[in-house]
Amino acid sequence: MITLHGFPASNYYNIVKHALLYKALPFQENLIYAGSDALLSINPVGKVPAITTDEGMTLSESSVICDFIEETYPAIPLYPKSATERAIVRQIMKIAELYFELPSRRLIPYVFSGTNAPDAVKEEVRQVLTRGIPALNRLCQFSPWIAGKEFTMADIYMHYVNVVVKACASTQLDWDVLAEIPGMKEWSDTMRQSDIAQKIEADRLANMPEFMTHVKAQIQAAQPK
Repeated sequence: MITLHGFPASNYYNIVKHALLYKALPFQENLIYAGSDALLSINPVGKVPAITTDEGMTLSESSVICDFIEETYPAIPLYPKSATERAIVRQIMKIAELYFELPSRRLIPYVFSGTNAPDAVKEEVRQVLTRGIPALNRLCQFSPWIAGKEFTMADIYMHYVNVVVKACASTQLDWDVLAEIPGMKEWSDTMRQSDIAQKIEADRLANMPEFMTHVKAQIQAAQPK
């Protein structure tokens, strides 16, 4: 059985969790926070998520984990059969990560602290998001799924990337980024209605108070004494 290490407030953790649930694979969760000694003993980088298998193998990085899950358990596929279509799915995922999730993530400390990011940071984030929008407009089909008729890993990936984009860009940039991509908001509504997404969202909300306590403790520990 796979053990998924991490915490439900993490969007990257939830990408892997959604894939496991979609494929109806048995797994157990180990609640553990990024940077902790317990996680460092599992994943030397100290990042969430990570998985371990009964064979003792450990993997980190959500995209690597998802590829492993797909190749090991292909019965319920999350990638198309065509190599070209698989490449498009991965391209959507990579652009979503590099030009949507990662720049938005720069604003997370300000969202958590309830403060405004410096104008220079906001402008840098806005510039990167602006590069991602036309690329996703060109690649996303929403017919009805992001990459076409089949539900793929790109749908899972984008759904949890958008959690960060909405939380950060909406509050810090006063910008409805998702509205810049026709079809994205309607697709997002469909994604949120799935039983799997609703379960993961319920788990995320339940974890948030404990996660925020953990974040505040880390901030206090890092302050000079």
